[in-house]
Amino acid sequence: MIEIFIYAVAIMYSPGPVNLLGLHCGLNGRFQHSVGYFFGVGSAMLLLFLAFGYLGGKYITANFLPYFAAFGCCYILYIAFKVWRSNIELNSSSAGSNLSYSDGLGLQLLNPKGVVATLPISTVQMPAAGIEGWGILLASFLLALLATGAPTSYAAVGTMLGKRISSTNVLFVFNKLMALLLLYVAVTIAWEHIL
Repeated sequence: MIEIFIYAVAIMYSPGPVNLLGLHCGLNGRFQHSVGYFFGVGSAMLLLFLAFGYLGGKYITANFLPYFAAFGCCYILYIAFKVWRSNIELNSSSAGSNLSYSDGLGLQLLNPKGVVATLPISTVQMPAAGIEGWGILLASFLLALLATGAPTSYAAVGTMLGKRISSTNVLFVFNKLMALLLLYVAVTIAWEHIL
């Protein structure tokens, strides 16, 4: 079971579109307004773990990855556009972009990294550890809580860094760079998983 959590932490807490958006929320002072986003990410991971855990590798295989990747790329491009157009006003309740529960749920369900994280855990590691029946539900719930913590921790770091930034120009440039980085992620996912 420890191997499952080590793999999950390594893949869930590495930089990716979901975690980068968490950082973006924190830097823009949107931590409190993005709690729904964090829980949306965790809910998506719970759904993926349960689906892959109970349906197993015989129904859901890596052949589905290009389809997840195509939808995921489109959604990441949408989020990049949303970040590009977000407002920057220090100490304002309207600063930055609002990311909701549905944004987190949709992004993580369509994020190929989420599928890549959950598929081997659910179809290889859980059965190898003897996790079945209700154990799949419990393990999926614990792993989903772990997944919720990934963008939350990035947002917390962003909040700490954001409090030290006193110029809207820095955040404006960061938002543009973040949007371009998300565009790069979408193109990379398309190249690796679709083409």
